[in-house]
Amino acid sequence: MEKDIQVYHRSLPPADFEICNVLYEVICKNLPKAERKIWHAHPVWFLDGNPIVGYSKLKSCTRLLFWSGQSFGVEGLTSEGSFKAAEVRYTDVTQIKKKDLKLWLTKAKNIQWDYKNIVKRKGVLERIK
Repeated sequence: MEKDIQVYHRSLPPADFEICNVLYEVICKNLPKAERKIWHAHPVWFLDGNPIVGYSKLKSCTRLLFWSGQSFGVEGLTSEGSFKAAEVRYTDVTQIKKKDLKLWLTKAKNIQWDYKNIVKRKGVLERIK
């Protein structure tokens, strides 16, 4: 695990620490070629510089966010924000359904909106082919 992500994990309460460790392991296993780093204070995975998935501690839960998740066409994710992101929130590690998580990660590899260039395009998102 990267040192900056280790520091992030160590700052978490025990339940969130456990959730984040499971998320980290499953994400790394299913996105082995993705770059991972702390971005905007949270662990995020990137493919070719484009953010794909990340997680963050919120006041009452841990949120797993897929930047292009609204386009996945699967159940279990809730729309987040005004772009294409979708999320799932966890309060206990037993809520993580690894089968669903693996499906979402497969979708995340294949369905991407170009967040990397959103500023250059003045807020307009384009689908990556």
